[in-house]
Amino acid sequence: MTTSYTPYEVAVAAQATLGEGPTWDAATGRLIWIDVLGARIHTYDPVTGRRTVRTAEQHIGAVKPRATGGLVLNLRDGVGLLDPDDTFRWLHREPVAGRRANDAAVAPDGSLWAGTMRYDERTGGGTLSRVAGDGSVTTLLPDVTVSNGTGWSPDGSRVYYVDTPTRRVDVFDYDGGHPRDRRPLVTVDADAGYPDGLTVDAEGCVWVALWGGGAVHRYTPDGDLDRVISLPASLTTACAFGGADLTDLYVTTARVGLDRPHPTAGSLLVIPGAGKGVPQPAFQG
Repeated sequence: MTTSYTPYEVAVAAQATLGEGPTWDAATGRLIWIDVLGARIHTYDPVTGRRTVRTAEQHIGAVKPRATGGLVLNLRDGVGLLDPDDTFRWLHREPVAGRRANDAAVAPDGSLWAGTMRYDERTGGGTLSRVAGDGSVTTLLPDVTVSNGTGWSPDGSRVYYVDTPTRRVDVFDYDGGHPRDRRPLVTVDADAGYPDGLTVDAEGCVWVALWGGGAVHRYTPDGDLDRVISLPASLTTACAFGGADLTDLYVTTARVGLDRPHPTAGSLLVIPGAGKGVPQPAFQG
């Protein structure tokens, strides 16, 4: 294992309450990220430095690019679509009292795997569902607690998944249908924090942001920890590769509940040249 102190940079200085969900939008050459509890959608162009901020309709768990332009939003009450002209419409609306959206990812087939959780984080109160472009929904995991990072191996044969309180990164076999044969890839030590958002690189390794750990861990496909990137903000929430060559690792952070947050808490951080990502599919809807 290698502990890395590779210099990080503050890509966007912000005070997001719960920064989350960095996603590289190759079509526009920008990084999309969100503030879950602030209900804000941020974009950042690393070439020009241009930033935008848009307020969402309600608390938001994830935002991903659409193949037709615009964005798909995992919102408190369901999944919505934001068209290129900023028109909003619901694709699937299913409000549940006390529940909100959380992390989401686009599968190789272009569907959205959208997670939910209870505001009170009640055990088994969340779900992971597949939302197709026509709005049809299939529940994949009905009894999760804090549905979080989801990602696929480069060949699409494996899907990785985090239900944060389990402290595990789990792996399933995947052939385009229902994920099967769930088993632990790794269990994170208690003193390292809780696994949160994740991304998978071109070598098939899984990068996991650690809530309360101030770090990103990289695990091999066999579950071996082979790299630790330490960061000053303790609440590291998610990570994604971005930039034209997908070699820069962007990390979102949070400041919720902290009495004395580090100055970078709530900002979007970047570790240039950290690795090599793979292009992510856009939502087919």
